[in-house]
Amino acid sequence: MRATYLAPAFRRLRPVSAIVSGGASGLGEAVVRRLHAEGLHVTVADRDQERGTRLAEELGERAEFAAADVTDEAQVAAAVRSAAQAPDGLRVSVACAGIGTAEKTAGRNGPHELASFERVVAVNLVGSFNLLRLAADAMRANEPTASGQRGVCLSTASIAAYDGQMGQVAYAASKGAIASMTLPAARDLAGEGIRVVTIAPGLFDTPLLAGLPEKAREALGAMVPFPPRLGRPEEFAELALHVVANEMINGEVIRLDGALRMPPR
Repeated sequence: MRATYLAPAFRRLRPVSAIVSGGASGLGEAVVRRLHAEGLHVTVADRDQERGTRLAEELGERAEFAAADVTDEAQVAAAVRSAAQAPDGLRVSVACAGIGTAEKTAGRNGPHELASFERVVAVNLVGSFNLLRLAADAMRANEPTASGQRGVCLSTASIAAYDGQMGQVAYAASKGAIASMTLPAARDLAGEGIRVVTIAPGLFDTPLLAGLPEKAREALGAMVPFPPRLGRPEEFAELALHVVANEMINGEVIRLDGALRMPPR
Protein backbone atom coordinates (compact mmCIF):
# COMPACT_ATOMS: atom_id res chain seq x y z
CA MET A 1 0.00 0.00 0.00
CA ARG A 2 1.26 3.48 -0.79
CA ALA A 3 2.52 5.84 1.87
CA THR A 4 -0.38 7.47 3.64
CA TYR A 5 -1.19 11.13 4.17
CA LEU A 6 -2.28 10.17 7.67
CA ALA A 7 1.28 9.79 8.93
CA PRO A 8 2.23 10.11 11.71
CA ALA A 9 -1.20 10.00 13.35
CA PHE A 10 -2.18 6.49 12.19
CA ARG A 11 0.91 5.46 10.19
CA ARG A 12 1.24 1.99 11.66
CA LEU A 13 -2.44 1.13 11.62
CA ARG A 14 -3.75 -1.08 8.79
CA PRO A 15 -6.48 -0.90 7.85
CA VAL A 16 -7.78 2.19 9.63
CA SER A 17 -11.58 2.13 9.71
CA ALA A 18 -13.91 5.12 9.34
CA ILE A 19 -17.66 5.70 9.40
CA VAL A 20 -19.39 8.61 7.66
CA SER A 21 -23.05 9.41 8.33
CA GLY A 22 -24.85 11.01 5.43
CA GLY A 23 -22.12 9.38 3.39
CA ALA A 24 -24.18 8.61 0.29
CA SER A 25 -24.30 12.16 -1.08
CA GLY A 26 -23.00 15.71 -0.81
CA LEU A 27 -20.26 16.50 1.68
CA GLY A 28 -20.49 13.02 3.18
CA GLU A 29 -19.91 11.32 -0.16
CA ALA A 30 -16.87 13.51 -0.80
CA VAL A 31 -15.44 12.53 2.58
CA VAL A 32 -16.11 8.85 1.90
CA ARG A 33 -14.30 9.04 -1.44
CA ARG A 34 -11.33 10.94 0.00
CA LEU A 35 -10.82 8.68 2.99
CA HIS A 36 -11.19 5.58 0.83
CA ALA A 37 -8.64 6.94 -1.65
CA GLU A 38 -6.28 7.39 1.29
CA GLY A 39 -6.49 3.69 2.07
CA LEU A 40 -9.08 3.63 4.85
CA HIS A 41 -11.86 1.10 5.20
CA VAL A 42 -15.02 3.24 5.06
CA THR A 43 -18.55 2.47 6.21
CA VAL A 44 -21.13 4.56 4.36
CA ALA A 45 -23.98 5.14 6.84
CA ASP A 46 -27.08 6.63 5.25
CA ARG A 47 -30.86 6.34 4.97
CA ASP A 48 -30.63 6.15 1.18
CA GLN A 49 -29.96 2.48 0.61
CA GLU A 50 -29.88 2.73 -3.18
CA ARG A 51 -27.28 5.52 -3.32
CA GLY A 52 -25.27 4.15 -0.42
CA THR A 53 -25.09 0.65 -1.83
CA ARG A 54 -24.16 1.98 -5.26
CA LEU A 55 -21.33 4.08 -3.81
CA ALA A 56 -19.94 1.20 -1.76
CA GLU A 57 -20.06 -1.11 -4.78
CA GLU A 58 -18.33 1.49 -6.94
CA LEU A 59 -15.51 1.89 -4.43
CA GLY A 60 -15.22 -1.86 -4.02
CA GLU A 61 -12.75 -3.29 -1.54
CA ARG A 62 -12.60 -1.49 1.83
CA ALA A 63 -16.07 0.05 1.44
CA GLU A 64 -19.41 -1.07 2.83
CA PHE A 65 -22.88 0.36 3.26
CA ALA A 66 -24.87 0.41 6.49
CA ALA A 67 -28.49 1.53 6.43
CA ALA A 68 -28.84 4.05 9.24
CA ASP A 69 -31.17 6.87 10.20
CA VAL A 70 -28.97 8.99 12.48
CA THR A 71 -31.88 9.57 14.87
CA ASP A 72 -32.28 5.81 15.39
CA GLU A 73 -30.05 4.58 18.21
CA ALA A 74 -30.18 0.92 17.22
CA GLN A 75 -29.38 1.54 13.55
CA VAL A 76 -26.41 3.80 14.28
CA ALA A 77 -25.14 1.40 16.94
CA ALA A 78 -25.25 -1.44 14.41
CA ALA A 79 -23.38 0.63 11.82
CA VAL A 80 -20.71 1.55 14.38
CA ARG A 81 -20.30 -2.09 15.42
CA SER A 82 -19.85 -3.06 11.79
CA ALA A 83 -17.21 -0.36 11.25
CA ALA A 84 -15.40 -1.37 14.45
CA GLN A 85 -14.87 -4.92 13.18
CA ALA A 86 -11.84 -3.79 11.16
CA PRO A 87 -8.60 -5.35 12.44
CA ASP A 88 -7.53 -2.16 14.20
CA GLY A 89 -10.99 -0.97 15.17
CA LEU A 90 -12.90 2.21 14.35
CA ARG A 91 -10.58 5.23 14.34
CA VAL A 92 -12.48 7.95 12.44
CA SER A 93 -16.10 9.10 12.52
CA VAL A 94 -17.53 11.93 10.44
CA ALA A 95 -21.09 13.17 10.94
CA CYS A 96 -22.42 14.73 7.72
CA ALA A 97 -26.12 13.85 7.80
CA GLY A 98 -28.32 16.93 7.93
CA ILE A 99 -31.48 18.66 6.75
CA GLY A 100 -32.79 22.23 6.62
CA THR A 101 -36.03 24.14 6.54
CA ALA A 102 -37.09 27.70 5.73
CA GLU A 103 -39.56 29.03 8.27
CA LYS A 104 -39.78 32.21 10.35
CA THR A 105 -40.23 32.18 14.11
CA ALA A 106 -43.62 33.84 13.54
CA GLY A 107 -45.16 35.53 10.53
CA ARG A 108 -48.17 35.78 8.24
CA ASN A 109 -48.55 32.01 8.32
CA GLY A 110 -48.51 31.92 12.11
CA PRO A 111 -45.85 30.54 14.45
CA HIS A 112 -43.04 28.26 13.36
CA GLU A 113 -44.29 24.68 13.29
CA LEU A 114 -42.95 22.93 16.33
CA ALA A 115 -42.76 19.60 14.54
CA SER A 116 -40.49 20.94 11.79
CA PHE A 117 -38.23 22.60 14.38
CA GLU A 118 -38.00 19.36 16.31
CA ARG A 119 -37.25 17.39 13.15
CA VAL A 120 -34.34 19.64 12.13
CA VAL A 121 -32.88 19.51 15.64
CA ALA A 122 -33.39 15.74 15.81
CA VAL A 123 -31.54 15.03 12.56
CA ASN A 124 -28.81 17.67 12.72
CA LEU A 125 -28.03 17.87 16.43
CA VAL A 126 -29.28 14.66 18.01
CA GLY A 127 -28.16 12.67 14.98
CA SER A 128 -24.65 14.13 15.15
CA PHE A 129 -24.41 13.47 18.88
CA ASN A 130 -25.75 9.96 18.42
CA LEU A 131 -22.87 9.08 16.11
CA LEU A 132 -20.33 10.96 18.21
CA ARG A 133 -21.20 9.18 21.46
CA LEU A 134 -21.43 5.70 19.94
CA ALA A 135 -18.28 6.05 17.83
CA ALA A 136 -16.31 7.47 20.75
CA ASP A 137 -17.39 4.58 22.97
CA ALA A 138 -16.20 2.10 20.34
CA MET A 139 -12.90 3.96 19.97
CA ARG A 140 -12.21 3.59 23.68
CA ALA A 141 -11.44 -0.08 23.04
CA ASN A 142 -8.71 0.74 20.51
CA GLU A 143 -5.04 0.29 21.24
CA PRO A 144 -3.56 3.80 21.49
CA THR A 145 -0.95 5.02 19.06
CA ALA A 146 2.51 6.00 20.30
CA SER A 147 1.13 9.45 21.14
CA GLY A 148 -1.86 7.99 22.97
CA GLN A 149 -4.48 8.66 20.29
CA ARG A 150 -7.37 6.24 19.86
CA GLY A 151 -9.53 8.11 17.36
CA VAL A 152 -11.03 11.32 16.05
CA CYS A 153 -14.68 12.36 15.72
CA LEU A 154 -15.70 15.09 13.27
CA SER A 155 -19.07 16.82 13.10
CA THR A 156 -20.52 19.21 10.54
CA ALA A 157 -21.95 22.54 11.67
CA SER A 158 -22.49 25.54 9.39
CA ILE A 159 -21.71 29.24 9.30
CA ALA A 160 -25.44 29.54 10.06
CA ALA A 161 -24.37 28.73 13.62
CA TYR A 162 -22.98 32.29 13.68
CA ASP A 163 -24.69 34.08 10.78
CA GLY A 164 -28.15 32.52 10.68
CA GLN A 165 -30.45 34.23 8.23
CA MET A 166 -34.17 34.93 8.34
CA GLY A 167 -36.06 31.67 8.16
CA GLN A 168 -33.09 29.67 9.48
CA VAL A 169 -33.97 29.63 13.17
CA ALA A 170 -34.27 25.83 13.36
CA TYR A 171 -31.22 25.15 11.20
CA ALA A 172 -29.09 27.75 13.01
CA ALA A 173 -30.15 26.41 16.40
CA SER A 174 -29.15 22.87 15.45
CA LYS A 175 -25.82 23.89 13.96
CA GLY A 176 -25.03 26.30 16.79
CA ALA A 177 -25.54 23.50 19.27
CA ILE A 178 -23.16 21.24 17.33
CA ALA A 179 -20.53 23.97 17.51
CA SER A 180 -21.17 24.46 21.23
CA MET A 181 -20.82 20.80 22.13
CA THR A 182 -17.45 20.44 20.39
CA LEU A 183 -15.22 21.71 23.20
CA PRO A 184 -16.95 19.95 26.11
CA ALA A 185 -17.01 16.71 24.14
CA ALA A 186 -13.30 17.09 23.39
CA ARG A 187 -12.66 17.65 27.08
CA ASP A 188 -14.80 14.63 27.99
CA LEU A 189 -12.81 12.40 25.68
CA ALA A 190 -9.31 13.83 26.07
CA GLY A 191 -8.40 11.25 28.70
CA GLU A 192 -9.36 8.51 26.26
CA GLY A 193 -7.11 9.86 23.50
CA ILE A 194 -10.07 10.77 21.30
CA ARG A 195 -10.23 14.13 19.52
CA VAL A 196 -13.42 16.01 18.68
CA VAL A 197 -13.50 18.63 15.91
CA THR A 198 -16.25 20.39 13.96
CA ILE A 199 -16.16 21.94 10.49
CA ALA A 200 -18.56 24.81 9.77
CA PRO A 201 -18.89 25.13 5.98
CA GLY A 202 -20.30 28.12 4.15
CA LEU A 203 -22.03 27.93 0.77
CA PHE A 204 -21.12 24.61 -0.82
CA ASP A 205 -22.20 22.98 -4.06
CA THR A 206 -24.27 20.19 -2.51
CA PRO A 207 -27.63 18.57 -3.33
CA LEU A 208 -29.24 21.21 -1.09
CA LEU A 209 -28.39 23.84 -3.74
CA ALA A 210 -28.47 21.60 -6.81
CA GLY A 211 -32.11 22.31 -7.52
CA LEU A 212 -31.57 26.06 -7.85
CA PRO A 213 -31.33 27.72 -11.28
CA GLU A 214 -27.75 28.26 -12.46
CA LYS A 215 -28.09 32.04 -12.18
CA ALA A 216 -29.16 31.71 -8.56
CA ARG A 217 -26.21 29.42 -7.82
CA GLU A 218 -23.83 31.89 -9.45
CA ALA A 219 -25.31 34.73 -7.41
CA LEU A 220 -24.78 32.77 -4.21
CA GLY A 221 -21.19 32.02 -5.17
CA ALA A 222 -20.55 35.67 -5.92
CA MET A 223 -21.38 36.50 -2.29
CA VAL A 224 -18.18 34.77 -1.16
CA PRO A 225 -15.29 37.28 -0.83
CA PHE A 226 -12.66 34.85 -2.09
CA PRO A 227 -12.79 32.62 -3.94
CA PRO A 228 -16.05 34.07 -5.34
CA ARG A 229 -17.78 30.73 -5.96
CA LEU A 230 -19.54 27.93 -4.17
CA GLY A 231 -17.29 25.63 -2.20
CA ARG A 232 -16.60 22.20 -3.62
CA PRO A 233 -17.38 19.11 -1.54
CA GLU A 234 -13.85 17.90 -2.28
CA GLU A 235 -12.49 20.94 -0.40
CA PHE A 236 -14.53 20.00 2.64
CA ALA A 237 -13.19 16.44 2.37
CA GLU A 238 -9.60 17.67 2.18
CA LEU A 239 -10.04 19.62 5.40
CA ALA A 240 -11.62 16.60 7.07
CA LEU A 241 -8.63 14.50 6.04
CA HIS A 242 -6.22 17.11 7.39
CA VAL A 243 -8.04 17.16 10.71
CA VAL A 244 -7.72 13.39 10.93
CA ALA A 245 -4.00 13.60 10.19
CA ASN A 246 -3.13 16.54 12.45
CA GLU A 247 -3.57 15.43 16.03
CA MET A 248 -2.99 18.92 17.47
CA ILE A 249 -6.38 20.00 16.10
CA ASN A 250 -8.82 19.30 18.89
CA GLY A 251 -11.87 20.94 20.46
CA GLU A 252 -12.11 23.43 17.60
CA VAL A 253 -14.79 24.62 15.17
CA ILE A 254 -13.21 25.49 11.82
CA ARG A 255 -15.06 27.82 9.44
CA LEU A 256 -14.63 26.84 5.80
CA ASP A 257 -16.33 29.71 4.03
CA GLY A 258 -14.01 31.91 1.93
CA ALA A 259 -14.41 34.76 4.50
CA LEU A 260 -18.18 34.84 3.95
CA ARG A 261 -20.42 36.47 6.55
CA MET A 262 -24.05 35.96 5.68
CA PRO A 263 -26.44 38.96 5.55
CA PRO A 264 -29.80 38.88 7.38
CA ARG A 265 -31.62 37.60 4.27
